[in-house]
Amino acid sequence: MALGLHFVLCPMSLLCAEVSLSIDFKLYLITDRKQIKMPLPAAVRLALEGGVRAIQLREKDLPMRELLALSQELRAMTKEFGAKLFINDHVDVAVAVDADGVHLGHQSMPAAAVRNIVGRKMMIGVSTHTLDEARAAESAGADFVTFGPIYETPSKTHLGAPVGIEALRSVKRAVDIPVFALGGVRGRNIGHVLWAGAYGVSMISAIFGAEDIKKAAKNITAMVQIVDRSICVQCGRR
Repeated sequence: MALGLHFVLCPMSLLCAEVSLSIDFKLYLITDRKQIKMPLPAAVRLALEGGVRAIQLREKDLPMRELLALSQELRAMTKEFGAKLFINDHVDVAVAVDADGVHLGHQSMPAAAVRNIVGRKMMIGVSTHTLDEARAAESAGADFVTFGPIYETPSKTHLGAPVGIEALRSVKRAVDIPVFALGGVRGRNIGHVLWAGAYGVSMISAIFGAEDIKKAAKNITAMVQIVDRSICVQCGRR
């Protein structure tokens, strides 16, 4: 599964990227069942009905058998919607359920080792919080990175102060793989991170913490599409 990237330099010093193959999503939704007032599969279905097309199953405290069962359920559901499923950290579970990819953190197996296991059959995403981490992830064979926290967010306080928009711009200039902005990203600032060069956005609470998950997913999906189109028009691509 080769990742083909073609970049067009925007007059506003941004990059519009045509990504062939697999990174065909701009909204990357991460699960956290502790923020949801209903069973996780029901919440994921609502998000998918709202237009989300990439889910990362990130439930680190689940026993392995429960995680596997949940992964199997979400795999069937994402296939139903033509969406992609990523498993956080557990390469074995990702392989067992034929997930589209695995997402790695700083304590996970290194991306290069995971690539040796999955080959090009799966995408590899990596969580990064510094420019050096993003560069290292790209060098190790990651297909994309999340970068943040861009803004303050309760779920990322352990990572310290937000890195901010300028750090996002620096990372985007330094790597050639897609960068998803993470941390405090929601409706009011989606345009800011996309115009700063993020390929897409990654979030948890903006959708799963909403009273109406389907409506939130639909609104955010539409917003991402509108901003993305406007950026590409500015870059001369229609």
